[in-house]
Amino acid sequence: MQNRRPWLRRASVTAVSAAALVAMAAPADATTADRASAAAVAATAATAADVDYGTWQKDCQAVMDQALPYLKERIAATKPGEKQAIVFDIDNTTLETDFGFSYPQPANKPVLEAARYAQERGVALFFVTARPDIVYAFTDYNLKQAGYRVSGLYVRNFIDLFRNVADYKTAQRVSIEKKGYTIIANIGNSATDLSGGHAEKAFKLPDYGGQLS
Repeated sequence: MQNRRPWLRRASVTAVSAAALVAMAAPADATTADRASAAAVAATAATAADVDYGTWQKDCQAVMDQALPYLKERIAATKPGEKQAIVFDIDNTTLETDFGFSYPQPANKPVLEAARYAQERGVALFFVTARPDIVYAFTDYNLKQAGYRVSGLYVRNFIDLFRNVADYKTAQRVSIEKKGYTIIANIGNSATDLSGGHAEKAFKLPDYGGQLS
């Protein structure tokens, strides 16, 4: 039990930080949906007490050790005139949401390494998240501070909050393709991040049965 206490403290602080971030951005007459979203983030963060950070990083690295060689090969094979893009989830994919107990939250290092390789070679990085639009500015700032070059950030508006998350995320990838991009990879830690196609290849990071958001 003693060994888990640091993670319990970290999860508690993360839950407070996540809820506070939403509260900072929400207007005084925030909708019930906004408040419910903040509560859901806090509740999910608390479950991260069961996840060891070192194990999570090792498991993320194992996935990105497969993704990076693919990206290198695919980027090298860019066709004339082709606009390549990668789509990323945010929470516990590009950012250490359930472990980053400060703001801005730190980047998930194995993912950032691959993102930097791609962006330095002209690949556009798009971020599709289930976060509500009231935290758009904070999220955009956090991603850029963490080292990501943001070509586009998609967050959920009020109507999207009531849509199936997988359908919402698929629709955003379709809209990216309509802008003329070839999505060479889709990277996330949940099935809802990756289902629906519209990417040449998908890479799933661990969420340990939903323990990580």
